[in-house]
Amino acid sequence: MNRDSIFISHATPQDNEFSIWLTSRLEMLGYKVWIDKEGLLGGERFWVTIQQAIQSSAKVLFVYSKNIVTNEGILKQGIENEIEYAKSIALQFHIQDYIIPLHIDDSPYNLAIGLPNINHIPFNNNWAEGLKILKKKLEKDSIPQIFDTSKSVMAEWYENEYISNCSIIPKTELFYTSWWSVSDLPKEFYMYQFSNEVQAKAIRNSNQTIPVSLMSNVLSTFDAKLSFVVNRDDENIELKPVHTYIYSLNDILYGFESDKFPQHRDVENHFKRLLYRVVSNFLIYKGLWRNEMSNKRLAYFLPKYEKIKKIDFTYPYSNRKKSKSILGKFESIGMWHYAVSIQPMLFPFVGFSLKSHILFTSDGFKIIDDDKKQHSYRRKKGKRFFNEEWRDLLLAFLQRLKDDNEEIKIKVSQEGLVMKMKEWPEMFWSEVGYNDPNSKMDLDKIEDYYEEITEESND
Repeated sequence: MNRDSIFISHATPQDNEFSIWLTSRLEMLGYKVWIDKEGLLGGERFWVTIQQAIQSSAKVLFVYSKNIVTNEGILKQGIENEIEYAKSIALQFHIQDYIIPLHIDDSPYNLAIGLPNINHIPFNNNWAEGLKILKKKLEKDSIPQIFDTSKSVMAEWYENEYISNCSIIPKTELFYTSWWSVSDLPKEFYMYQFSNEVQAKAIRNSNQTIPVSLMSNVLSTFDAKLSFVVNRDDENIELKPVHTYIYSLNDILYGFESDKFPQHRDVENHFKRLLYRVVSNFLIYKGLWRNEMSNKRLAYFLPKYEKIKKIDFTYPYSNRKKSKSILGKFESIGMWHYAVSIQPMLFPFVGFSLKSHILFTSDGFKIIDDDKKQHSYRRKKGKRFFNEEWRDLLLAFLQRLKDDNEEIKIKVSQEGLVMKMKEWPEMFWSEVGYNDPNSKMDLDKIEDYYEEITEESND
């Protein structure tokens, strides 16, 4: 018999998500895969068809999870039938490593008789890493790659049964961007140049009640009356700047001519640096903590100071209310926290580009200091976050920054000048909309990992 396909045995419907993902990835790599589509769709399973599929398979991939047993800890009948039949085929035809368990969760290795002694491929931490190991095993055992990837039945089924229900539809809908704009600024921006960086740093340190940014020997601020007095050995010393530069917002946004420092690009950079300092200080003032990401950016998150409280808000242009928490418990591991990193920008709005993150702490404060665990937890927690979930987390995060007057205002000078932020991110109305997926089938595609795998195949 010509064994040229791969049989996937899994618990339905609990492990459909992983099984569909795996089938699509294997077919994209050129493997012919058999999966019980009737079981996926909730139809009647035909044992004769399943037997024939196992008989013609070069490998049986057993999706191993806590879902393969009943509440009483007994192997489910359909799973047991498939595995026992596969064992008989392996014994009859002397096939080595015919059954390959794919371990996708933290379940013990003794759920099925005989399988603890078979090497399990770990998918529980990272599906893509598990796929790489599986791919190497299939290549080592010379499993043929004969499938025409352009004729994937799974891809066709996936398109017809899932994607078509999540298409773009005609309807007027309000969309939210990740741009958070400044709504009001002081009219003038000041740059104070000192003889050296030591002097500039000393003056910045003596003006800690307002935001002042430092780049080299230049301080930037919105304060026209910065204090230039520092205390050294109980003596007040005045350190005046050698140059003072004053610019309007129009100067910064539309440019000006200069053949010496500061040129327009210098002023832009100092202005954006100050914007970052203003909002960074404000977020810390509002009780947020900072965490340095792998790309060196800082992400701001709310620790668990007290009992977890939801943030109440009403959507703009609507009476619809929402309550949302931006942190919570995560299994037995600790806490998850919604976090935001900020990037100053001048176009198309003066403000910030916001990027959303999920961080994990062991106790509500201490970040779990293991990048692999953070990545694994982030995928597990975030894989069910669609557009609406991310949007609501961002909106709740911003609403928490409001003062008692329902405004987001930041003091930027000793005389009480403020920088005011909009209470919502930038929005726009569209004449078309999109239905967020409400199915698990579209989760964890991880295209970047797949590209890496296909690159390895072409080496």
